[in-house]
Amino acid sequence: MVAAVVTNTVFGFLRFAVMLAVLDAGARTVAGYSEPQLATFVWAGQGLIGVVLLWAPLDLAERIRSGDVVTDLLRPIDPVWQMLAADLGRAGYAAVTRFVGPVAAGALVCELYTPRRLVTYALFACSALLATIVCFGCRYLVNAAAYWLLDARGPNTFWTLTSGFLGGLYFPVWFLPDTLAAGLIVLTPFPSVIQIPLDVLVERGSPGVQAGWVVAILALCHWVQARGERKLVIQGG
Repeated sequence: MVAAVVTNTVFGFLRFAVMLAVLDAGARTVAGYSEPQLATFVWAGQGLIGVVLLWAPLDLAERIRSGDVVTDLLRPIDPVWQMLAADLGRAGYAAVTRFVGPVAAGALVCELYTPRRLVTYALFACSALLATIVCFGCRYLVNAAAYWLLDARGPNTFWTLTSGFLGGLYFPVWFLPDTLAAGLIVLTPFPSVIQIPLDVLVERGSPGVQAGWVVAILALCHWVQARGERKLVIQGG
């Protein structure tokens, strides 16, 4: 945990330096973001990585490959809900450790954006919760690919590359053309993990789209899990 906080903080300085370079090009705002909003976007984003757990080990995929997943399926609890509950517990701990650390470091060296409305803090907490669920669902689907591929490293690499680039981690999605950015937010789950919660915090968005993706991604997880169990039986698991 300490190593992760230090790593995320160091990368926070690098990311914010890039944002400052963009602002130094002459504009007072970039894509509607002021310098304090960009600072908050960067530092809160570095903290949010650990809460949503953007990249995670392939534990479920390994259990599928080894056949140990059969033990999970024998339990009287749906595996999707069981793993989601564990992930939410992990996220709660990360919220008071991995999130607070980078944000506190950023507050010491930067002028962070302070929300003008108290309700923004509650909306951000709700948005972060929805982001955690969406991210869990995406990681679950990546792991569940092992039911068919046995080795999920390929899908995991795809998720690692696309989630950061299209999710708003490396730069705000709104740096892209408006039509493309809006399409990514509505049609893909990636911005719901990082971009939307940060937009909510700097008072530029709402978590409405995330709620739709939570329903869709959990439904897809259950459907894939059911198909995976059928495939596992066919394989003789």
